[in-house]
Amino acid sequence: MTALLVLQDLAKRLPGAPDKWLFRDASLEVYSGDFVAIMGESGVGKSTLLHIIAGLERSDAGQMHFQNQNLNALDDDSRTLLRRRQMGFVFQAFHLIPQLNVAENIALPWRLNGLPRKELSLRVQQLAEQLGIVDRLQAWPRELSGGEMQRVAVARAIVHRPALILADEPTGSLDAESAESVMTLLYTALENEGPAVLLVTHSPAAAQRAQRLLRFDAQGFHSK
Repeated sequence: MTALLVLQDLAKRLPGAPDKWLFRDASLEVYSGDFVAIMGESGVGKSTLLHIIAGLERSDAGQMHFQNQNLNALDDDSRTLLRRRQMGFVFQAFHLIPQLNVAENIALPWRLNGLPRKELSLRVQQLAEQLGIVDRLQAWPRELSGGEMQRVAVARAIVHRPALILADEPTGSLDAESAESVMTLLYTALENEGPAVLLVTHSPAAAQRAQRLLRFDAQGFHSK
């Protein structure tokens, strides 16, 4: 089986310190259907790593391949298109668009990718039911609790059925019940639709849901 994502000796320098490294020698293979949790101390570059994988930042050394494409060789427009079509994101800060209601926020990646409109309403409804927010579809982000906003963010990340879901501390600001709901939907998406999930977390409870648990530090990945 060919890996979905391959990192080879990926490295990133510290901002403003070209002779110092935030991390080095980060090598990893992720396959479709994998659920990988990454833990590590604050400040070691876990979020930066996700940004590099997403094409939001560039590494300073190493190689990265996604779906057999060399991401280092892609220009910014090609990276943006690949990210929009094949990746989904869940971040601790939610990043909902305040001018869109819940249904519109969830639907945004679907619309940006030009997917069939006739399937959109059903897809949004199904995800909202799974997350327990079906009665909030017409609400505005400012009217939601933190747990509800994160559930919307998760639905938005998976609505277009991406090949890779990147989740950066998705349960960090949630209560236990909301956190469990978010993790359950990520796991359900993995089982039903087969993406890979790469989860950065400080939460042992969230990490326990993963198939693989890795520690990340300045020397790259280590098995736990």
